[in-house]
Amino acid sequence: MSFAVVGILGHFSKTLLLFFLPQILNFLYSTPQLFHFVPCPRHRLPKYDAKTDLLHISTTEFRLNELGSLGRLMAKVLRTFHLISWQEQPDGRVITNNFTLINFVLFIFGPVHERIATQMLMSFQLLCTLLAFFIRYPLANYFYTLET
Repeated sequence: MSFAVVGILGHFSKTLLLFFLPQILNFLYSTPQLFHFVPCPRHRLPKYDAKTDLLHISTTEFRLNELGSLGRLMAKVLRTFHLISWQEQPDGRVITNNFTLINFVLFIFGPVHERIATQMLMSFQLLCTLLAFFIRYPLANYFYTLET
């Protein structure tokens, strides 16, 4: 909230949005569960396996016929673009990962140590920050209007 206030009062709210790109992407990716179009468990953080010392995606289970039309559409779009894991069981249950950025990273790269997952997410944040600076300064004439 402090960043938002500084961004608004400092007149650089568009730049601030670029800095928050990972958080915005996480919100957009989480939307189906946050608004209960797809079942949302209480805990959506990755599972820790003490035997292997690795993080695994956390999952949720439901029956496809339990989803509304919007939930089915969102699940189909995410499946089509390979943004979620999707396992249909013989008894009609579906097992999919929880829709968070952390689980998405684990879905793409597989089970990793917590340190590696943290480094990947921090690297993504750093890349977004560099992109924000690049858009804000060298490309400012293309993205921002100059007031005279």
